[in-house]
Amino acid sequence: MVLRVISSKKLYKELKISRIFWFLLGLILTFWISYQQFAGSLETPQALFVLGGAIEREVFAAEFARQHPQLDIWVSSGTNPEYADWLFSRSGISQTRLHLDYDAVDTVTNFTTMVDKLKSHGITSVYLVTSDDHMLRAQVIGEIVLGSRGINFKPMPVPSGRSPEPIEKVIRDGIRAILWVTTGYTGAGLVAPLSS
Repeated sequence: MVLRVISSKKLYKELKISRIFWFLLGLILTFWISYQQFAGSLETPQALFVLGGAIEREVFAAEFARQHPQLDIWVSSGTNPEYADWLFSRSGISQTRLHLDYDAVDTVTNFTTMVDKLKSHGITSVYLVTSDDHMLRAQVIGEIVLGSRGINFKPMPVPSGRSPEPIEKVIRDGIRAILWVTTGYTGAGLVAPLSS
């Protein structure tokens, strides 16, 4: 058995390089996200993009859309079609403005199943509607998935009264979003133990 002893100078140098790398990576990511948010804030959203999972998101979207008649509404895996049609028509929203999609099974697939549909309709900026406790994860995924197609977004958090989601879910789904951009695979089957 060979025992290797690393000198403290060499170990210190390696740790210093590692810290510098992570600092620079964090700085670059912070700059990139800040720039994306600034650039997105200059563009007027053309549609509402609602992530399904909580009825209050669609209620909020219906009211917001009533006040902004120029916006189409895209709902990804929300309430059943009958309820969604009733809710939006009750708010005076024409069915021609409402786009319901039920292909998503989780937050990452909310984005991956809709991004090309939004792009094919010429949409380059959306209001992103989801619960406030879910917004950080949605923003990370949105920056990656929507950003990969040149679509900007403005967050529209809906009050939920819940604590923010654990950072592990944000990191996990950020990695899944990068996986989708690079391979086309969402990794949806890999997250069964953790609810999305």
